[in-house]
Amino acid sequence: MAQADQIAGNGPALMEAAGLAVARAILRRFRPVRTLVLAGSGNNGGDGYVLARHLERAGWDVAVAALGPPRAGSDAAMAAAAWRGPMREFSAASARRAGLVVDAVFGAGLTRDVDGLACEVLQAVCAPLVAIDVPSGLCGATGAIRGFAPQAVLTVTFFRRKPGHLLLPGRDRCGELVLADIGLPGKVLDRIAPLTFANGPGLWALPEPDAQSHKHSRGHVTILSGEAMTGAALLAARAARRAGAGLVTLACTDAASAALHRLAEPGALVLQAHGAGPLLAALLADARRDVFLVGPGLPPDATTRGMLAALLGAGRRLVVDAGGLTACAGTPQALRGAAILTPHLGEFTRLFGAPGEDRLTAARMAARQTGAVVLLKGSDSVIAAPDGRAAINHNAPPWLATGGTGDVLAGIAAALLAQGMPAFEAACAACWWQGAAARHLGPGLIAEDLPGALAGTSAP
Repeated sequence: MAQADQIAGNGPALMEAAGLAVARAILRRFRPVRTLVLAGSGNNGGDGYVLARHLERAGWDVAVAALGPPRAGSDAAMAAAAWRGPMREFSAASARRAGLVVDAVFGAGLTRDVDGLACEVLQAVCAPLVAIDVPSGLCGATGAIRGFAPQAVLTVTFFRRKPGHLLLPGRDRCGELVLADIGLPGKVLDRIAPLTFANGPGLWALPEPDAQSHKHSRGHVTILSGEAMTGAALLAARAARRAGAGLVTLACTDAASAALHRLAEPGALVLQAHGAGPLLAALLADARRDVFLVGPGLPPDATTRGMLAALLGAGRRLVVDAGGLTACAGTPQALRGAAILTPHLGEFTRLFGAPGEDRLTAARMAARQTGAVVLLKGSDSVIAAPDGRAAINHNAPPWLATGGTGDVLAGIAAALLAQGMPAFEAACAACWWQGAAARHLGPGLIAEDLPGALAGTSAP
């Protein structure tokens, strides 16, 4: 956004448009009330002065409390000079007396913790708080909290959302998020060439079969199944079928699992062989089996790792989840050549180390290290490609946090990969599609519900 402002130029006009946009958002949502604008010394504070002027013109009782004066000659200094209304002390007492507080102290580019007087005053706010750009203390790049960040009921940002608006815990601190158009031309993005996106159908298109399509043309997904947790592979298989794969094979080494698979998933193929070696030989003998899902229900042992190595060595496209990931703990290079990795936080940490506060950077580094698309799962899943692209998924409802949903997600991703979607787009689409299905189902869903709900939510 700093680059966008510089390219677009005309800072005072942009600041005027930003302050007006915040004023309009407030006027649409609140009745007139004693309002205090907490203004910092930078451009965020300048937006606050403009906002205060527009609220005063609308008849509101509004005052400004300044943390410090703007830099002489800056756009913020011009905005402050145009404010003729009352000034209040920047203090906890002033903050407590207000009926509505506007946080215009620090913007999204804050690089230090909020402390001292600023922290004291923000902590004293007990009225509804409206944040300009981000609640002060929220890192716009990572969503992390720098020292302290107040809870906003409304956040108004401009031109494009920042990662911190979508990544947790920042997303929860923003309250309602309004994205305002302040006149920045979209063409500035051509020069900036951003690589971080909000996940959604604008990034990808789901495969659409035509009149000449048949089961072989829609791709073949093969899922390796273990003995102890056969349900995980069954969930993945059903999801892959619902997501459009023309053929799905469940492959296992014991007769009991094979019998269960045939009964529980009659539309899937079942291949059983005695031992991992014979099973792999049978699978690799068919060149049409090019997409494999390795991990759901598999033990994280040497046998699983050996099957991974054999499939990668044969040049097959792999989606690796669960036991397949943990089998390679501490040695992520063993997964080089995979198409998509789908770790949750614990699996990611075992593979690559703890991601820390900056999950975007951690996922990008993992993708570069393995050459695979990495889908770091969570309420704010991050999908990162080896070329630096990353998407943040933000449509997953909290009731998606239940056992088996990761297996469903892996099955969807494998099906989309088998139908010809590139790995990054397949992972992004799978994540969004599952979130949409979960929202369609509502609270109380279990993993078994999700595959059937995909059909009703396939259209963006």
